[in-house]
Amino acid sequence: MNDGRTVWLPYRPERIAGLPDGLVHRYWDGSDALPGDPADVGFLVGLPAPGAERPLARVLPLTRNLDVLQLLSSGHEHILPLVDRMPPGLRVSTGRGVHGGATAELAVTLLLALSRGIDGFVRRQPEGVWAPAVRHTLLGKRVLVVGYGAVGTAVADRLRPFGCQLVPVARTARSAAGRHVHSADDLPALLPTADAVVLCAPLTDRTHHMLGSAELALLPDGAILVNVGRGELVDTEALTREVRGGRLRAGLDVTDPEPLPAGHPLWRVPDALITPHVAAFTDAFASMTEEFLLRQLHRYARGEAVENVVLTVRGQQRGRGAGAGHTTDDKEHEGHDRAA
Repeated sequence: MNDGRTVWLPYRPERIAGLPDGLVHRYWDGSDALPGDPADVGFLVGLPAPGAERPLARVLPLTRNLDVLQLLSSGHEHILPLVDRMPPGLRVSTGRGVHGGATAELAVTLLLALSRGIDGFVRRQPEGVWAPAVRHTLLGKRVLVVGYGAVGTAVADRLRPFGCQLVPVARTARSAAGRHVHSADDLPALLPTADAVVLCAPLTDRTHHMLGSAELALLPDGAILVNVGRGELVDTEALTREVRGGRLRAGLDVTDPEPLPAGHPLWRVPDALITPHVAAFTDAFASMTEEFLLRQLHRYARGEAVENVVLTVRGQQRGRGAGAGHTTDDKEHEGHDRAA
């Protein structure tokens, strides 16, 4: 019995230099072949791939000393149905901020592609059609960046050289790096002034369908909506009507439902550009997550509070080995919600 000092990683321990002493590091690829007794595990890392909740659903009921469930995704809503399988006192941590640069890169790619009409040119390329057309530039355009956390600030940093007029929006108004950040309550006044909106907010009760039919109707004709946050931030049915009618254009890395069904009309409309939730999945994914895990594991080994805790399972707290530090629910969710 290791009393919670065992760590299960989705990467082989030998490839991560500098892992902390005093912990037992095991490799688990999510298969049925477990590397040891789940009751010994104190720190469990989810798989770096879609569907990571499925192997977790098998293992979580077998844990007794699990203190930290570390996700490598920015969000955690996909594991909420598993809460009743988690031991009391378990802290769930996300990879928020780790993939900010990669996600911002795709957001800007989608916005540029739609502005310059790249999607239309690509559709005509197999036909060998040479059809020059005047398209839009980002220079001087007013771009709302909704969700000014790690991803939103990275999007703004990458758009600034294009000469955009950037308008950051967060859950509450504040000042960030000398720039005024608007409250989400200001959206009804801001949307009619926007040439483009980039959604980077997390999914919460407050942000679900934050852009419904009424909000989308406020956007000017020809405006671009890019969503790299969560599909449920937008009313898909309302967005489909606006895009099919030719009034709005949309670049979506996330959809609701997800995956987007093969027969959905958004696949076929000319003013929609869809990628299958791949913003974070680049050749830098492993190196970025390994660096983050190394920091988290050293904090855990020292008994310090780990970063990005978004959920603590209710119930009687149990004494643990490493990582006994605990932060309150209010502080955990305050840090998460500020990303909105």
